[in-house]
Amino acid sequence: MSLKVTPYKDSDLNKKQQVTKMFDTISKEYDGLNRVISFGIDVKWRKKVVEIVGNSQPENILDIATGTGDLAIHLAKTQAKDIIGLDISEGMLEVGRKKVANKHLDETIKLIVGDSENLPFSDNTFDAITVAFGVRNFENLEKGLSEILRVLKPNGLFVILETSVPEKTPYKQGYKFYTKYILPTIGKLFSKDQSAYSYLCESASIFPHGEALNNILRKIGFINVNNKPQTFGVASIYTASKN
Repeated sequence: MSLKVTPYKDSDLNKKQQVTKMFDTISKEYDGLNRVISFGIDVKWRKKVVEIVGNSQPENILDIATGTGDLAIHLAKTQAKDIIGLDISEGMLEVGRKKVANKHLDETIKLIVGDSENLPFSDNTFDAITVAFGVRNFENLEKGLSEILRVLKPNGLFVILETSVPEKTPYKQGYKFYTKYILPTIGKLFSKDQSAYSYLCESASIFPHGEALNNILRKIGFINVNNKPQTFGVASIYTASKN
């Protein structure tokens, strides 16, 4: 169902091309708007991901849909010697590289253009793989997850941070009101691409979450699949491993 949602309704481009165009367009405003939209709570969620990954003591990490490199930069606090951030948007990566350089993390973090559904790495390469707010943008979710499973080492750790929909009252009703009316308004006020934030809201609202995404991960072949709702269920952290 989520595959039918695209940023630009009247475009002839496929979803992957549209998502690339969208993030290239909003790259310079993305970080600031993210803080406003999430009230800064997204930073707290990323720190939880870093804690989970750090406990597995990885030597190398792949951060998919790295965007401007926020999570990759946080992951530098683990003991990992090599962190690769991969994204389809060169515009987002350009912003990220400046952030990496400013923090003097060039020796640890490398940001590259790449397709999550056709990863340029050998089988069993990474100790840990992360995706923060990116899996719902995959054009083919199962293909992207299969690629992640392929390049993850046996016993490696896969962590997803993604939006979800609260299931309990009154958070469920509040979330629907916020995403339907407030979020798009903020996007229209502060973004030069109004379609982008409408898409981000819509894709978040219908993307499979909780046990539905757990079941997809199990279907692909992941083991030890689990999820933990965050902040009343507006986001979830999923963990999985590989035989």
